[in-house]
Amino acid sequence: MHRRGQPAHLTVIMQGTLYLVATPIGNLEDITLRALRVLREVDLIACEDTRHTRKLLTHYGISKPMVSYHEHNEGDRAPELITKLDSGLNVALVADAGTPLISDPGYRLVCQAVEKGITVTPIPGPSALLAAISAAGLPVSSFTFAGFLPAKRGARRARLRELADRDSTLVFYEAPHRIKAALADASETLGNREAVLAREMTKLHEEFLRGSLSELTGKVTETARGEMVLLISPALEDNRIGPVKGSVSEEVDRLMSEVGLDQKGALKRVARARALKRSEAYRLMVEERSSKKNRE
Repeated sequence: MHRRGQPAHLTVIMQGTLYLVATPIGNLEDITLRALRVLREVDLIACEDTRHTRKLLTHYGISKPMVSYHEHNEGDRAPELITKLDSGLNVALVADAGTPLISDPGYRLVCQAVEKGITVTPIPGPSALLAAISAAGLPVSSFTFAGFLPAKRGARRARLRELADRDSTLVFYEAPHRIKAALADASETLGNREAVLAREMTKLHEEFLRGSLSELTGKVTETARGEMVLLISPALEDNRIGPVKGSVSEEVDRLMSEVGLDQKGALKRVARARALKRSEAYRLMVEERSSKKNRE
């Protein structure tokens, strides 16, 4: 911008601002006044799907240039947007629904903006994650958001095993065509914990299904539709490995065989269930295995 009273050769170009604007996850009324003002004032809106965002803008009488920014083009698009921001343009980044970067594209753009010293300003608002945990009725003073589970069964079960010992409610986004398989794998891997499946939040067919993982598996059909958030309660300390029985070594072997944990993970769960330090549990396991080998 050219400051009044300065010679032309002293023209200073001020960097623009990157706004991360949260948009409705369903109900178009769920947008803040600040978000609407920013969308009206920015020079450019970067969005996952321009057709989807245009519906929101049209609803509120907003007409602004848009450019697509999604997982398949962000490698090229991010530097282009940084150039525009560096030239003084203000850019709003929006996801198709909810808060940008929460399991949505944008991380690369934000990182590059931060590296360039460009101001990044969040415009908070709707989030499927926060909406789900607030209404779930599960303990959420501490929670672990793990995004989407892997699509393939083996990788999905491995990821669930990694999260099995978290002392917090587990929260996932899940695709409708995979939800039944995900529930079944969670039940087998984590045990039959209490869970909540939030579906189509803020929309006409909003639904919260509550029950054990096995019960939810039975309730959900293969043709389930809609955006979904799955919340799984933390394992009760006393029930992490079922009733304490047998030696430490036997319990470790059982968890490795039945649950699929590696030795480190199994030993950690056994130690916790027996109120032992892991080093003490490891010592007992080694002694028990050595004793058993000598008897044989």
